[in-house]
Amino acid sequence: MRRVLLDITPLRTSRPYRFLYLGTVTSGVGAQLATTAIALQIYALTGSSFAVGLVGLYALVPIVVLGLYGGAVLDTHDRRTVALVGGVVLWVTGGLNVLQAAVGNTNVGVLYALVALHSAGFAIMSPARSSIYPRLLPLEQLPAANALNVASMNIAMTVGPLLAGVIVQFGGYVTAYTLDVLLFTAAMWGLSTLPRIRPERGGPARVPGLSSVIDGLRFLGTRPNVRMTFLADFCAMILAQPRALFPAIAVVALAGGEATVGILAAAIAVGAVLAMVFSGPVGNVIHQGRAVIWAVVAWGACITLVGLAVLGAGRWFGTGTALLLACLGLAAAGAADSISSVFRNTILQAATPDHLRGRLQGIFIVVVAGGPRLGELVAGTVASVVSEWGALVLGGLACMVAMVVLARLQPGFAAYDARDPQP
Repeated sequence: MRRVLLDITPLRTSRPYRFLYLGTVTSGVGAQLATTAIALQIYALTGSSFAVGLVGLYALVPIVVLGLYGGAVLDTHDRRTVALVGGVVLWVTGGLNVLQAAVGNTNVGVLYALVALHSAGFAIMSPARSSIYPRLLPLEQLPAANALNVASMNIAMTVGPLLAGVIVQFGGYVTAYTLDVLLFTAAMWGLSTLPRIRPERGGPARVPGLSSVIDGLRFLGTRPNVRMTFLADFCAMILAQPRALFPAIAVVALAGGEATVGILAAAIAVGAVLAMVFSGPVGNVIHQGRAVIWAVVAWGACITLVGLAVLGAGRWFGTGTALLLACLGLAAAGAADSISSVFRNTILQAATPDHLRGRLQGIFIVVVAGGPRLGELVAGTVASVVSEWGALVLGGLACMVAMVVLARLQPGFAAYDARDPQP
């Protein structure tokens, strides 16, 4: 009988993966709580969607620099140690968030600096953690593991923003940031339980530096299937990223407050979690590239519909109905994005040799983390010129068109065969 529900085989068969996963879930809740709290604090200080969107710019540079260099380090050093170093940076950043809130900081520049420091730690830790998974599990369990990881990320994106909205509204910023620090302790514990994981030798050893980063980029430039996993994510996350618009949408269009921002942010994650609950069949999908294409097109369509729901608030229906429709659209978008993420991760992990896996994961984190940050800047800028609903509609349409064009330019991606993973 074909499996329908989420496959938890990796959790049952691998003790190291199980501990790493549990730490990832709890720390992810804290990270999303802090991310939402920072957006709320910036909007409270400035009243500007553009100012919230600027978070993406300050986060992008550390992600690009340390994501690329950190990936090269991962291919020459113990990946557990590198992940722990990144974790310490994130832990310190969490403490500084608590401190600035406790002293009553009103300087938005301080928040931007802390966003940059957080991105630096994330750019070190996340590629290290992702490059560890294929060493803990057999190839056939990678789709299930990626579904579990996507589920954990989106559980965090559901619970974190909801907690942030409620805690900030009733307990303040200090309480929210303190909870983030406490939850991150679980991630450090999970990493500390791992054995040493040195990279396998499959190519000439290099001292981490520009030349080793170029090796990874050269591999990516000549491997169309791996390259398309990055380009597909760019279509969705740069052209149709809605998160920076949530504070303005909640206050201006939906007549809500901080809790409404949390509801909007959590709606994406709720859809993703539901999709992963029924993700049992992902291990049976052979043409994984085709699934990515359709999922990205679906994301764009859903974001367009969310924009229309915001447009209709107070015009065609009440704000309560508009909030419901927007949440349904965001939930459907989250389901599409989770499916795309599972297969993009699986293609990258399965088709990349281990001696290059760190560098490709470094590039990957630049795309999956830097892309949304750049997308926040794009969305905030477009909204300042037209409107929040206009930014959503234009972004969704652009995403669909770009994905279709890329699929036509690289037809081999739709034919990618999971039984014979070719980069």
